[in-house]
Amino acid sequence: MLEHGGRLRAAAARHNIPLADWLDLSTGINPQGWPVPALPAEVWNRLPEDDDGLAAAAAAYYGNGELLPLAGSQAAIQMLPALFPRAAIACLGPLYAEHPHAWQQAGHKLRLLANAPLTRALSAMTPYVLCCHPNNPTAAVQSRDGLLDAAAQLKKRGGWLFVDEAFVDASPELSVTPEAASAAAPNLIVFRSLGKFFGLAGARVGFLFAPEEIRHKLREALGPWAISGPAREVARLALADRAWQAAARPRLAAAGARLAEMLGACGEVCHTPLFATLHSERAGELADFLAARGILVRSFPEQPLLRCGLPAAEADWQRLATALEAWKNSSCSTQNPPLATTLAHDR
Repeated sequence: MLEHGGRLRAAAARHNIPLADWLDLSTGINPQGWPVPALPAEVWNRLPEDDDGLAAAAAAYYGNGELLPLAGSQAAIQMLPALFPRAAIACLGPLYAEHPHAWQQAGHKLRLLANAPLTRALSAMTPYVLCCHPNNPTAAVQSRDGLLDAAAQLKKRGGWLFVDEAFVDASPELSVTPEAASAAAPNLIVFRSLGKFFGLAGARVGFLFAPEEIRHKLREALGPWAISGPAREVARLALADRAWQAAARPRLAAAGARLAEMLGACGEVCHTPLFATLHSERAGELADFLAARGILVRSFPEQPLLRCGLPAAEADWQRLATALEAWKNSSCSTQNPPLATTLAHDR
């Protein structure tokens, strides 16, 4: 099983720091998520029903009714590759590792294109192309028009474009979800999740936007009651809460910019409203330095990258700032080489 962020207990044991003393910035999840209210008793003691209003709330929020509710987008990530004929898939990397892992497990041939533009993936002439938008972990974004043009080019040769938009909610103007499985882009499939922007990762609710035939196959493979009743109710209410969504977006945009500025003193940074990514040859060293002080971030040694999520409270921001200042002072005192390198943006 692949390793992901959020493994706080393992970090606490490894560094011998009590769990309560950690600042977990490893996941990119909104630390001030949608406030879950008390739920009615019937969502706990009745079996979930498909016509409970969740699909309608999702269609209104995403601007597209061609959807299938799932137990997190991970359910579709794992099972979708088996529904397509085995072939080659071009993935714009580095990216969320579950995607290439799932396609390989299903017998497809993987072409991982590191720091390549979308045009490079198209020129690979594979029938399938996959990208994250915004990208996880690099924070790079594609242009909306570029993605729709890519879908059109793939359509001409009978191909498919898969786009994971788990981090796009804070910038909905970037999203191609409304066009997924439409007459203009019938070969565009989009993954969405409530875990990041809404801060509801534990509810395990996501959606797949795809043609009916694919949704039917996946629905049959998943079986009944794929999402629990309480999770469905929480998701329905969160998707309908436009006032909270409208207030959260500018707050997250400001927080993301603040985080990027803080990390910018340590190297080249790209960011989304939910996380910032540092590209540096010493990213792993910095991650270890922070972990020794009870601050958990995510490092990606192969790139090398460090991804940092948003602190929740001002005291957490100050704790991170103090640790980063200590890192800079330590680096200067030992006359280490400069940290900055150039981060390639997939625009």
